[in-house]
Amino acid sequence: MNPVISIVICSHNPQPAYLDRVMEALKVQTLPRTQWELLLVDNASLLPLADSIDLTWHPHARHILEPQLGTVFARFRGLKESQGAISIFVDDDNVLDPNYLHHALKISENNPHLGVWGGQSTADFQGGTPEDWTHPMWPLLAIIQFDKDVWSNLDLAETMPVGAGMCIRKLVAQKYIDLVQSDPRRLSLGQRGELLLRCEDFDIALAALDVELGLGRFSRLKLVHIMPIERLSEGYLLKLVKGIVYSRAIMDFLRNRPQAQLSWRTKVRYFLSSWLMSPRDRRFLKATKQAQHLAAKQIQKMQVDPDDSTVALPVYQHVKI
Repeated sequence: MNPVISIVICSHNPQPAYLDRVMEALKVQTLPRTQWELLLVDNASLLPLADSIDLTWHPHARHILEPQLGTVFARFRGLKESQGAISIFVDDDNVLDPNYLHHALKISENNPHLGVWGGQSTADFQGGTPEDWTHPMWPLLAIIQFDKDVWSNLDLAETMPVGAGMCIRKLVAQKYIDLVQSDPRRLSLGQRGELLLRCEDFDIALAALDVELGLGRFSRLKLVHIMPIERLSEGYLLKLVKGIVYSRAIMDFLRNRPQAQLSWRTKVRYFLSSWLMSPRDRRFLKATKQAQHLAAKQIQKMQVDPDDSTVALPVYQHVKI
């Protein structure tokens, strides 16, 4: 069996009700099961998923154990194990539209110039109703909606797909695998437990540009992101902002991209404008600046010892958030 698509589900101690919905959505995909395989990567769950999750409904499904805790390790393992020409990340709280795999395959066939693409996601919040002030933060939680298909061969926010539902061509996956094997520090860019580092999916997407392919977003690719309302608490979002800003700076360094330098005039404007902000906005600005400061210190250490593959994580790990 040579699958065209590999579904990679990475899961650590999943909510059974969430994962059941994920699996039910996969069972009703319109793309025949003969054309895709299903990989469930158990990322160090306390109760082994192979003992509780039945995959016998799919003729080409496998349980894979990744003992190293961290989404980045699970996704890396999934990419290495996948046999399909396209790998698709489906988180254990992502409910795909029934036509998701069908559309993903058609997009691949009609757009050979693209290496990575994704779609839009709506949220199914569990346990409460979001407060209005959180709405601008939703894209940070991979909740994005749009009407027009877009793509580019540049690193643009408008065409950058998120990790949930991301489709990755085999050439790009292999490029990312090679990048990690040549520089294991890239494995410090993803979430590990309570550390909300969130840039491994960006690093994977940018590997498309490394092999001269493009990035895109397509409105017909749709999924529902099941999410506990606690992820919209100010405390969680502050941790998330810190993690994204910090890991993005580290990623830019590892990719030899210039680090943003603010002029003294810009710093003065930021300082003055902060006095006009609401207390909450001021806290988010402070979190951003703290993350930038931590990243700058870490990058200095990495420049001193470029062969140390353990850098980047310890400094952030011991910061009180």
